[in-house]
Amino acid sequence: MTVEEAKIDRLQLFLLILLFELGTAIVIPLGTDAGRDAWLAVLLGTLGGVVLFFVYYQLFLFYPDQVFSSYVQSIAGKLAGGIIAYVYILYFLYTAARDLRVFGEFLLSSFYPETPLFIINALMIVVIMYAAKNGIEVIARTGELNVFLLYLIAIFGIVLLFFSNAIDFHQLKPFLENGFFPVLKSAFTEILYMPFGEAVVFAFIFPYLNRRKGGRMIGICALIFSGLSIALTTAVNLCTLGMTAMKNTPFPLLAAIKEIDVMEFLQRLDVIFLISLFIGAFFKIAIYFYASVIAIADFFRLDSHRRAVYPIGVVTLIVSMMIASNYPEHIRQGLKWETLYLHLPLQVVVPVLLLLFAFWKNRNNKKIRKTPSG
Repeated sequence: MTVEEAKIDRLQLFLLILLFELGTAIVIPLGTDAGRDAWLAVLLGTLGGVVLFFVYYQLFLFYPDQVFSSYVQSIAGKLAGGIIAYVYILYFLYTAARDLRVFGEFLLSSFYPETPLFIINALMIVVIMYAAKNGIEVIARTGELNVFLLYLIAIFGIVLLFFSNAIDFHQLKPFLENGFFPVLKSAFTEILYMPFGEAVVFAFIFPYLNRRKGGRMIGICALIFSGLSIALTTAVNLCTLGMTAMKNTPFPLLAAIKEIDVMEFLQRLDVIFLISLFIGAFFKIAIYFYASVIAIADFFRLDSHRRAVYPIGVVTLIVSMMIASNYPEHIRQGLKWETLYLHLPLQVVVPVLLLLFAFWKNRNNKKIRKTPSG
């Protein structure tokens, strides 16, 4: 059974997945190893993410009334399933803390260099704890309000870049100048896992969907739409900054926005970046945080997920401060070992193996075979 008595509709699921996938992916450089074809690497990574989403949602269809931490024990047994569930709790907590650190570092380096990192992170985690305490419905309704603002800002920014003559489509040429291999490598060693494989966190959100029929297609559409949005953002950054500048700046979207200059009147619109960053980071961290809280409440059989909110919030804040001594070290950690030792096994290997075991255990269950496909 679900931990919280709450429901979201399919539109809210679509918006949550969309905002989660955009998250911090719209403000950091993605696919730079693919050179001028980074946008193509994003699109290929999106296709890989769609395949993984099939796996996550099919697992849910086998056990539609349970969260991941419960049905993994039904699949793998109490001991092995309990260990797997506990590992995912730690994984979500770590990733929430890591994204919180990225958010703090963004603000620290770009806007508030004199403000202590702890204060920035603490303010953000307080907002996220409040949202998580009120439940998934509140987070979903917040998404309904913010998604339109985010896309309105995006359209406004692109239009201003055109009027500023800052966009040069020749920056995208030559197409596939280094061949197709760098694009494939970037798509399936980086972009597949961040952000698209991170949709594994929605294994804890699916049970709150009020109508599961059509849920799979809703999720896939959200992934495709987010992939197109990230690819467009990447292409605009490339056309505005050029490949060399985009690769060497930690926040290419901010650098691109700084190129806006319409008749020497509309300038220094850094607030566009700030709003986009806050919206994206909030939903990224909030969904990871909420999944951690739900998983812990389910794992330890708490009577309410609210009891876990404050302790987990404090732990997330502390871990975000201890995770690295500085931002470059933080990035090196992610590039060096996270993909191989965290993302690959927990986003791909374990879910695929669980799905195979679930198929085997339910092979004679006619009721499951006849349920709607989702």
